[in-house]
Amino acid sequence: MSLKSAIAKPYARFVTNGVMRRAMEADVTQEQVLNKLMRAARSTAFGKEHALHQVSGHEELVQAVPLRDYEGIKPYIERIREGEKDVLWPGRPMYLCKTSGTTSGAKYIPITRESLPNHIESARRALLAYIAHSGRTDFVDGKMIFLQGSPVLDTSGRIPSGRLSGIVANHVPRYLLKNRMPSYATNTIADWETKVEAIVGETMNADMRSDQRDTGVGADVFRTLAGAHRQSERDGGLPEALALRVRRSELRALSQPHGNLDRWQRAQRGALPRQRRLHRLSGQKQRGRPVVGSGQWHLLWIPTGERNAQPTPPATPTKPLSISEVELGVQYALVLYTNAGLWGYEIGDTVKFVSLSPPRIVVTGRTKHYTSAFGEHVIAEEVEGALKDAMAEVPCEVAEFTVAPELAPKEGLPYHEWYIEFASPPNDPERFAALLDAALQQRNPYYKDLITGKVLRPLLVRPLQRGAFAAWMKARGMNDAQSKVPRLANDRRFVEGLQP
Repeated sequence: MSLKSAIAKPYARFVTNGVMRRAMEADVTQEQVLNKLMRAARSTAFGKEHALHQVSGHEELVQAVPLRDYEGIKPYIERIREGEKDVLWPGRPMYLCKTSGTTSGAKYIPITRESLPNHIESARRALLAYIAHSGRTDFVDGKMIFLQGSPVLDTSGRIPSGRLSGIVANHVPRYLLKNRMPSYATNTIADWETKVEAIVGETMNADMRSDQRDTGVGADVFRTLAGAHRQSERDGGLPEALALRVRRSELRALSQPHGNLDRWQRAQRGALPRQRRLHRLSGQKQRGRPVVGSGQWHLLWIPTGERNAQPTPPATPTKPLSISEVELGVQYALVLYTNAGLWGYEIGDTVKFVSLSPPRIVVTGRTKHYTSAFGEHVIAEEVEGALKDAMAEVPCEVAEFTVAPELAPKEGLPYHEWYIEFASPPNDPERFAALLDAALQQRNPYYKDLITGKVLRPLLVRPLQRGAFAAWMKARGMNDAQSKVPRLANDRRFVEGLQP
């Protein structure tokens, strides 16, 4: 065991315990953050317009600052892009994070001098949380693969802009650079397919111990890497020098959405870096992540409707709740107030609390991603859970999938149509589809009522040829690291053009 590995475990426990102590006092921590944000921003253009100097608590906050999505905050962003100072936060942002989210076109999210450290710290806390909860430190002595956007920034405007992961790559602590792969040059490759091949080439011979990625990024890298290893096996076996520290069976599992490989991810959506412990942590089944602890965001929660993961968007806006008012088993839309100058900003994620002491959340979907052509309001958490259940009964591997309603079939009742690209298809497709439908009915009683009431017929699985989603995304200029296949839609615009 190296000195670095020996020191990592007690240090990880120290840092993680500190985060958890702050999380256990979430209401106090959040009140402190709110007051700090109000003091800092009261003299900005936004602060003056919304009288932030008068805000000292939850009630004043929700009265003074209306909720807004990106379109609501965009006029302020445009003023910042034109060079105006003191708009949303004192001074000018260091960067503008460009994101092509799944809910709209390009967005520019400010990254300020005060907010940047948190984006870096989220990676460090995720690593340390993994060590603290798993007890594993062997990976710190090997290479770590960091999958990200290009670190080359666009400097044509008044403020440099780029992908968040690319921005953060320019501020990676020196002690991580030695372990980091792929190289800077490879990360600058613009074409995603070329970049994937370069990553595989660089990491194939390396002593890879772990991977870190943005959520939804990198599955194709590991599918390609797994394929390269399988080819090496067919050609006479892998030399020991080429062997990954991860078993090949686990590497194959990583190529599917519900793999069981120990690894850690840092999910980022421009506005919010968040650490998540995924899959197995030495047998522990701790889910979710602490809600507070960074000291840089104030968070509010909007109930999205029914309990037990059955959200129905309310007809009128619901008053956002403080951390002391939330409950288990309720779907919430997340609202941010941050030291990057995001005020009452709805990022579009839906979450659910899995613990209140300390408060922990899991991300369950997107507010604009659902299927509800008949009032069923099926969400991502439900389709992913149903798919996992069906795969457990009828073994198969799923590379990608999406769900859309078929409202006007040529004959028979309407239905949900599942477009699934199988890496390894089920040996009994009809049983797989029946189990999938039953599992979805179990998770969503509204969907079950529509099936039993003969309003809908059971779902139809539409198998797609390998590479169908990649080809579809590439044809629309969406084959980069950040673009993701939406799991759900309420119409058929996305599935048009997908070829069985």
